Amino acid sequence: KFLGQHRADIRGRCLELGDAYYITKFGDGQARQIDVLHYTAGNPDATIVADLTNAPHIADNSFDCIIFTQTLQMIWDMNAALDTLHRILKPGGVLLLTTSGISKIGRRLGRDDWGEYWRLTAPAVERLAAERFPGSTAVVTPYGNVLSATAYLQGLALEELEPDELDFCDPDFEVIIGARITKAAVSKAAA
Repeated sequence: KFLGQHRADIRGRCLELGDAYYITKFGDGQARQIDVLHYTAGNPDATIVADLTNAPHIADNSFDCIIFTQTLQMIWDMNAALDTLHRILKPGGVLLLTTSGISKIGRRLGRDDWGEYWRLTAPAVERLAAERFPGSTAVVTPYGNVLSATAYLQGLALEELEPDELDFCDPDFEVIIGARITKAAVSKAAA
């Protein structure tokens, strides 16, 4: 729902992690160049191999849109990763970020290649956006309610709930937090 609402932002040069599934699904063919970032070598879809906490080889101001779904909670140094995302996003470009609120653990050290470290709230995402993307505009939207949170924790499938049961949002039960962050445009004084 979040990406569908912001499909007009998926244009120009776009970056997604792991594969280009959401760029392809929601981009309506407006992406002129698609890049896929992966943390380690070996992903045949990857055009960029990088650790977002330390990626000086990715050029500044490169991307019009970055789709960063369900990944922030997997990065220990999230501030460094957000700083990189800010640096590589073009002025006026858009970061479409989602992260987990209420959820089960998705990854475990020793079982998967990476851990899962954080659970965030909408106010935390707002503060991170303000601190890591100075002067930018951020719209943070929580999704979820007590029924969807319970269903998610119980492992129920999307098809087992009615659309109106999912569409109702209760700010006390944030299952997913979406953030549309628009990087501040370069001021005329700085240009």
